[in-house]
Amino acid sequence: MADEKLPSLSAPSGAEKLTEKMREIELKAKEREVEQQAAVGGFPYINLVGFPISPEAIILIPKPQALELKVLCFLSAGEEVRIAAVNPGLPAIQEVLYQVEERTGAKGAIYVISEHSFETAAKLYDALPTIRKITKGVAISEEELKKHEGITDFTALEGELKKVNVTDIVTILVATALNANASDIHVEAEEKAIVVRYRLDGILHEVAKLPAELWAKVVSRIKLLSGLKINVTDRPQDGRFTILLTNDKIDVRVSMLPTTWGESVVMRILRASGAGKTADFNNLGIRGRAFTELAKQIERPNGMIITTGPTGSGKTTTLYSILKKLNSPEMKIITLEDPVEYKLEGINQSQIDHAKDYTFAKGLRSILRQDPDVVMVGEIRDLETAEIAIQAALTGHLVISTIHTNSAAGAIPRFLSMGVKGFLLAPALNAVIGQRLVRRICPDCIVEDKLSSELLARAKKVLGDIPASSGEKPDLSKVKFYKGGGCKACMGLGFKGRIGIYEIMIMDKDIEQIILSGEVSEYKMLEVAVSKGMVTMAQDGLLKALDKLTSVEEVFRTASED
Repeated sequence: MADEKLPSLSAPSGAEKLTEKMREIELKAKEREVEQQAAVGGFPYINLVGFPISPEAIILIPKPQALELKVLCFLSAGEEVRIAAVNPGLPAIQEVLYQVEERTGAKGAIYVISEHSFETAAKLYDALPTIRKITKGVAISEEELKKHEGITDFTALEGELKKVNVTDIVTILVATALNANASDIHVEAEEKAIVVRYRLDGILHEVAKLPAELWAKVVSRIKLLSGLKINVTDRPQDGRFTILLTNDKIDVRVSMLPTTWGESVVMRILRASGAGKTADFNNLGIRGRAFTELAKQIERPNGMIITTGPTGSGKTTTLYSILKKLNSPEMKIITLEDPVEYKLEGINQSQIDHAKDYTFAKGLRSILRQDPDVVMVGEIRDLETAEIAIQAALTGHLVISTIHTNSAAGAIPRFLSMGVKGFLLAPALNAVIGQRLVRRICPDCIVEDKLSSELLARAKKVLGDIPASSGEKPDLSKVKFYKGGGCKACMGLGFKGRIGIYEIMIMDKDIEQIILSGEVSEYKMLEVAVSKGMVTMAQDGLLKALDKLTSVEEVFRTASED
């Protein structure tokens, strides 16, 4: 008896084994039945039991939607994405595929799965992190972000990057950029190192260097997140991923460009809440008489309002601020953008697509058939778009747009050089806004700036040239200027945030006569505008410097006083 083995309490009985075996046979029979139905319906079949589904794939369809429609994404790799559904013929499943394709930029397909296959795969949702997720990427938790909130200089960031693996390197770079409110992350391969730079308030700052031998792994990780081809290194690629926050959504647009030592990577950070926080017309920084005059022009039912300036000068923010001011249930507002950067509630936004020959000109023609009151065109680049926009302005629509020139006075010569007829342009234009962005002095470390005698004299001369009719004449005997000393709040930079500096040229009969005369030059337009009381961008910047908003050096770095 002592040698007899007692039966294990955990071992299944014969009846249990038989039940389990019958269940396996039943499941296999059901899978065969679903496979046959798939062939009849024209859909490919797959069994997801044991299939290696990545978090990057399954997270592309939210759990509530997946459970309701019995659909999930089981594969996302480069330009391919695959979803599987119990009932693939439902119109809602096709819409889910469309949403996933839009989100990833990949080409998708629908597969058929059984109920058991779906239930097994859907358990993966319970293993996903429940806080901050990067669609098509890894999760960044609130704890990870808070861990980097204490970084007060970028030396600490570089030290932190040396302690972690490649996956965490990319996560930390994105997390720290969000904390620093950077607009772009530049990751560049050089001969002896990987250089990481953040664009903060329009200026690039080197924040870290990594060992050159990590390059292949770092760039592969970024490509994996943004849905790009890992094995393609000799031509440009563009991708994106999305970070879902508790109260925000952030799109990260990724650009890859081949260079001598490897690809140059730029990740542009676009916050969905950005437009709501910044696009307020009253807070743009336009002052005094210029603000009053521009507000009147915006309220007019027709005409054109044009913003000018180089890339990154805040033109889109100005356009959005105008749209936000005009937005009401009584107004039909349609935009044509390349691309749509921020979603604006209550406004119809359309994005051009060169691949489908949907250009600014063709889009604008279609928009005008939609009975709009206000039309926003992202940019006027050619004669065709300019002529359609002008005709719209002359036929009862308010048109707002941008054009690339250095100043407000340069906009009219630019239109005429495109081939626009002066007798149409003159009555169509309401106002032209020239603008730049300057960095704000950090309020936590502001100190008086002792300028050199040459720089002080230069600033006083520009301020002294402000026309009396502008209502902005300062007392030059009592001027004081300021700068940022550098502190933890601004990471030692002395600046935090940006503000616009503007020049507003309002159309009147004298300017119209110059346009109609055909003797138009940028210098002549500037002379007339200043005689009418226009404050130039440099003058507006120095007035803001007197108001402790920015520094004299920052104004002269950004805007010419000529």
